[in-house]
Amino acid sequence: MRRGVLPIVGSRIESVDCPPCLRRPIQIRPRIDAIDRRLRGHTVSGIGRRGKRVMIEFDDGQVMVIEPRMTGLVLLADPPTTDHLRLRIVLSGGPCEQLLFWDRRGLGTIRLLHATEVISIVDAKLGVDALQITADQLRQKLGTSRRAIKVALLDQAAVAGIGNLYAAEILYLAGIDPRTRCDKLTGPQWSRIVRATGEVLELAISHEGSTLSDGTYRNALNDAGGYQNYHRVYDRAEKPCLRCGGTIRRIVQAQRSTFFCPNCQRKSGLHKSVVADGTLE
Repeated sequence: MRRGVLPIVGSRIESVDCPPCLRRPIQIRPRIDAIDRRLRGHTVSGIGRRGKRVMIEFDDGQVMVIEPRMTGLVLLADPPTTDHLRLRIVLSGGPCEQLLFWDRRGLGTIRLLHATEVISIVDAKLGVDALQITADQLRQKLGTSRRAIKVALLDQAAVAGIGNLYAAEILYLAGIDPRTRCDKLTGPQWSRIVRATGEVLELAISHEGSTLSDGTYRNALNDAGGYQNYHRVYDRAEKPCLRCGGTIRRIVQAQRSTFFCPNCQRKSGLHKSVVADGTLE
């Protein structure tokens, strides 16, 4: 999402509004008329990211924090539908006429902050970014937890930026059973998780995310992502494991679907197929 909306850097804000929407309103702070008043005439100076939040930075130090959550999309093109359109920013002086926030389930949030507020309101609630965290840092955050590792990886206060789909893919690549308690993991297992995190997320970013069968996720131009074509376990229940030939299983953890191979993802030790894979070497 961050890379997709980079073209608006340098554009001038003409207006900000909430298009008519009969759906449940999302959380927008301050009120939209105050946001419009504070941003009119200012210029987009940069696009940042904190975990799974897009940060639109302005020339006067203000920052719009967009948290898409389950179904939110930050778009430069026309949205999938008009009845779930939550925010519109009209732009001038650049290649794009508008930036939109669309959210089917209405779980996303939008906040306009001063730069000084970002540290206390956003950064303080997030762990180290998933693309930057070390094995020692991850172990320090989660190593004494009795939670299953798959559930713990979704804790944004521990490590920021890992979603449900990607946690399953990370643990598959690392050869670790998603049901393993964090306090039972060894040093080498924490190292494999961190290396797998980098590999999975970098590949997913390069393919602009995953668009599943419901078609909800779209990139900034309202096109499908491509990482779903590279899933090793997610949404592949009862299909053969691409690594060992076993059968992929689906279970539910913390009300979220988990996909894994019980044959080559072990609570201790490495299955020979994981060693042979050599991906993490």
